[in-house]
Amino acid sequence: MTASPVDSPRPGAARSTDPQLGDLTDAPFELFESERDVLSLDIIGEALRRMGQSVGLDELVRIIDEMGAARVREALSRILFQPADRVVDPFGLDVEFYDAVFPLVRWVHDHWFRVESTGLEHIPDAGRALIVANHSGTIPIDGLMVVTTARLNHPSHRRLRALVENFVYHMPWVGALFARGGAVRACQENATALLEADEAVLVFPEGVKGIGKLYKKRYRLQRFGRGGAIKLALSTGAPIVPCAIVGAEEAMPLIGKVSWLARPLGIPYIPVTPLTPLLGPLGLIPFPTKWFIDFGEPIDVTEAGADAVHDRVLVNRLNERVRREVQSLIDRRLAARRSIFFG
Repeated sequence: MTASPVDSPRPGAARSTDPQLGDLTDAPFELFESERDVLSLDIIGEALRRMGQSVGLDELVRIIDEMGAARVREALSRILFQPADRVVDPFGLDVEFYDAVFPLVRWVHDHWFRVESTGLEHIPDAGRALIVANHSGTIPIDGLMVVTTARLNHPSHRRLRALVENFVYHMPWVGALFARGGAVRACQENATALLEADEAVLVFPEGVKGIGKLYKKRYRLQRFGRGGAIKLALSTGAPIVPCAIVGAEEAMPLIGKVSWLARPLGIPYIPVTPLTPLLGPLGLIPFPTKWFIDFGEPIDVTEAGADAVHDRVLVNRLNERVRREVQSLIDRRLAARRSIFFG
C-alpha cells in the first residue's frame, strides 16, 4: 500500500524563504533524479557502511574530506527531501532510506553505546506485540537503540515501530526523518492500526516526563499515564513485552530545563546538561556510556477480553503490574552493573 508522497522541491522552483532550510533549497535536485543519480542513496549507504566498519571517527572525517562541503550538502539534501516517486507505507516508512542510513545507526549502537540486549526471544517472530519500555536520555534516542537492537539481534530480525511524542514533529526535518525511518506519531489510532496490521509496536508510557526527568531521579519510573498501553493490548489482543533500558540516563544527564524559551518552538523544554553551558549545542552529544536493553517475559491479556478496556480497576491493576515488571528489570540490571562506561 502506498501513502501519499511527500512533496519535494523541484528543479527551478522558487528558493524557500524559510530560514530553517537555508541554502539546502539551492541543492541541485536534478542530480538526485537523473539517470546518472550522481549522489544516490546507494552511494550514501556505501559511505555509511564504510564508516560502520570503523571503531573511531577517523573514517567519518575521511569521508567528509573526500566528498567536500558541496557534496556533503547534496547528501544532506538527498536525505532530507524525499523523491516524489518513492514508495512508502501508510505511516511514511521509506525502506530504501532506512537501509541506506542503517549502517550509521548501527555504528552508534555497536561502537558508541556498545548495546547489549537480553530476552529478545520474548518478542514473537511474527504477529502483533506491544513492547513497553522506560523512557530516558533527555532526547528520544532510546527508542532508536531498541529498534536497532531488535533489527540486529532478534531471531527473525523484527522491525519494531516506535511511537514518538508529538513534539518531535514540531522540529524542522526531524519528524520527517523519524517517519522515514519507521517511527510513528504517538496516538491511540495509529497504535491500533499498527497492531491490527500485526506489527510489533514500541511504546513509552512515561512520555515526555520520562526523558525530561532530572538526573537525580534517574531510573525511577514516572507514572505510566492512564493505562493507554494496557487498553491497546486489551483491545487488540497483543501480548505486552516489558523492556528496560539502562545506560541512557548517564549518556546525557539532565541537570536543568529551560521551558519558557522552548514553548514558542513547540518543544517541551531545552535541555541543560553538564556540558551545554560550556559547549552550547555540542553539549548535547551523548557520552559513550554502556547500554543494556533487557526484555522480560510477555504478559498475556487476552483472557480478559476486549471489553475489559472499560474496566478501570482491571486497567489500573494491569498498568501497575507492567510498571513493576519494567522497574524490576531496571533494578536487576543496575544491581549487576559495575561501571557506567564499561558495564
